[in-house]
Parts: sequence; structure tokens; C-alpha cells
Amino acid sequence: MSKENKTPPSSILENKGILAGISFIAGILLLVGILYATGILGGSAAVPPEECGRTVISYVNANLVGNSTATLVSVTEKDGVYHVAARYEGKDLVFFSTKDCTYLFSTARNMKTTPTPTPVPATTVPPVKSARPSVELFAMAFCPYGVQAENAMKPVAELLGTKADIKVRYIVSINGDSVDAVKSLHGISEAKEDLRQICVAKNYPQKYWSYITELNAQCYPIYKNATQLESCQKNITESLGIDNRQIETCALGSEGLALLRADEAITKTLRVTGSPTLILNGQIYSGQRTPEAYKQAICNHFETPPAECSVNLSAQAVAASSGSC
Repeated sequence: MSKENKTPPSSILENKGILAGISFIAGILLLVGILYATGILGGSAAVPPEECGRTVISYVNANLVGNSTATLVSVTEKDGVYHVAARYEGKDLVFFSTKDCTYLFSTARNMKTTPTPTPVPATTVPPVKSARPSVELFAMAFCPYGVQAENAMKPVAELLGTKADIKVRYIVSINGDSVDAVKSLHGISEAKEDLRQICVAKNYPQKYWSYITELNAQCYPIYKNATQLESCQKNITESLGIDNRQIETCALGSEGLALLRADEAITKTLRVTGSPTLILNGQIYSGQRTPEAYKQAICNHFETPPAECSVNLSAQAVAASSGSC
């Protein structure tokens, strides 16, 4: 048989392109081989196994290998084709040939069985690093999953708040210039509380995390009762030394609305719809919702992690790893 018009590769392992090409038509050749071998297509008479084996090895050495040579080990007939066992550079190989020794292929597939899919390894995206990571937790004031995520983030904010920009952003839709134009998933009470919280963050940043975690613990369970909620909100602000009148003025006026519009714009730009959603330096976080997991994720985004990253926070889950509003 004539050689292919190609420079022989150095080894079978390095000649994956040829073998891959052979493998690609293996299924068709197997069928053709069986039909030829059984005479259905009028193929040539079967060549004796040992003779075909020597022909296969001769072809392999002439066309598929370079410096070394393959040696014949054995030839067996199975399912209408020859299985030619060979040895090359200490490795065992098997080739397949039609019984008339006309077609050679490297892979035989049993079409009566379902092949096991090759697992695709998960793609790990490297974290985007910066000197001061941006940490944005998107939430709704009365979303149960958002409340849990905020509670998990509080100790992280207390630990890394001076090293990273950690913010809660509110998921709303604003279609006018008044509080009534603010739409939030859990109704007007949530919309107003979103405004209150963003005003506390603006005017009392050092007390913000204490405010929302206290409100989550005491007021969230009763948020559907407007009278009880208002009384609870006042108690929280009073206990923390926050001027409730100042917060109300901000929340019900243009200042609060402007702050919330800014969050709405960012939410739309990033296409965030679920509460909670955590975005670190522009990358969506999808891991566990625990203080330690949040801390570690943020620390992975530092160019040089600060000493605080070595502090171990509680790994106890305070929020489910899945679920959102």
C-alpha cells in the first residue's frame, strides 16, 4: 500500500490528528467492514487473520509512526472484524480491520449501548482583584433571603469595612417623583423601608449595619402590620441614637428618592433581579451564604489581602445557599 503524502510523526501519541481522523469515521467503517465481511456488499474474500495482522502493522509502521516500530502481538476475530493487538514503545494498542484487510480504524463503537458522556470540568473564573474590592449586596428590605444574607454580611462588614467598599443596594422600580412611585416586591411598606435604610446608610454610616440587623430581628417579622412596624422602627432608631425625624425627612423627600434612583440604575445596568445577589468587583458570587464564606470570597479579590483576612468568622449557615425573592 502507498504511503500518505505526509511527514511521519515521531510517535503514535504525537500523531493524534491522524488517529482522530480515523476515529471520526470509525462507526461507518465498522458497519461497512461487517457488511463486506459477511458478503452483503459483495466484499472481497476474508484474508487470514495473521496475514491481515502483518499487513496492518506494516501499514502502521509505514504511515503512522516515525523512529520506532510497532510489533504485532495477536489477531482475533470478533463481531465480524479483526482486532489487531500491537505493542508500541512499551504501550499496548488495538487496531481494527475489515476481514478483507482493506479498511483500518482505531476505534470500534457498540451502537447497542449508550456511551457514557465525558464529564466536562467546571470552569473556574479567576477573581478580579483590586486594592479595595467593591462589594455590592443587592437585596429587598423584607425579602426573607435578603434579610438572612444581610445578617451574614454584618460581621464581615465590621471586619473588612475599612478595607473594602461594602454596600447594600436595593432592588426597586421607580416610575415617578414620589414615594408612592417606588415599587418593591413586598409592597409599599418594603419600598418605604428601602428608603429609610438607604437614608440611614447616607447619614449614619457607622450605625447602618446595627440598624438593619436590629430591624431584621425585631421589625421584619411584623412588617405586614403598618402600625406595629412604624412603632418598631422608631424604637430601633431611638435605641441606636439615630434621629428618626431626620431619617423620615430623607426617606419621604427628594434626597431618599435620589439615592434610591442611583441603586435602581446600577441594578438595571448589572441586570440584577434576585434578592440576595452578591457582586464582587463586578463578578457574581454563588457560594455559601455564611460570614466566613463571604469573608473569604471578598479576601480573594484583594491584590494584597489585609491581616483581617486571617480572622476566622462563624461558618454556621445563617442563610440558605439557594433561594431568592
